[in-house]
Amino acid sequence: MTDHYPVAVLVSGNGSNLQAILDAAEAPGYGAEVAVVISDRPDVKALDRAEAAGVPAAVVDWSMMSDRDTFTAAVCDVAEAHGARALVLAGFMRVLGPSAIARFPDRILNIHPALLPSFPGLEAVGKAVAHGVKVSGVTVHFVDEEVDHGPIIAQEIVPVLPDDTEDTLHARIQEIEHDVYPRVLDALARGRLRIDGRVVRWEEA
Repeated sequence: MTDHYPVAVLVSGNGSNLQAILDAAEAPGYGAEVAVVISDRPDVKALDRAEAAGVPAAVVDWSMMSDRDTFTAAVCDVAEAHGARALVLAGFMRVLGPSAIARFPDRILNIHPALLPSFPGLEAVGKAVAHGVKVSGVTVHFVDEEVDHGPIIAQEIVPVLPDDTEDTLHARIQEIEHDVYPRVLDALARGRLRIDGRVVRWEEA
């Protein structure tokens, strides 16, 4: 694999995982580079992070699209126009249509603030606290046609403390996200992820 594996990072908000990836990409020998940042809405901090890093950014405004398929096609068009070989969902709050998977097969990553298959979808951290679970964590997975369902690449456990609130637990989960997501992306860029059915083999350097 090339030392410069271009990816599109898809964002919807603050962009803290984007920042972790941008920071990791500064290290010599890191496998991936952010070719473009794509947001589903304007005026989000993630776009400022892209600008500060000198990375191209684009807005594919969800509110201006007629349907999910049109939105998905537009996102993929922008990504491909910037040479991206993979899509990296980083706090991206939209579900892409099946055409994205066809255009980027086994090359769409997502990160989720829970130990999937527990607590898929929105408000995962709040649901974990409300259910009184003793552990939560982080899941990085490939995206398939279902929400928060694709083959799991990596999971890290985060203990839930007795006095945790959604905010305090989420803050500790994000610390783990910012470590594991750049490592998974580097592995993808270097061809070190192998899918066997729903099992992903990760050969980490």
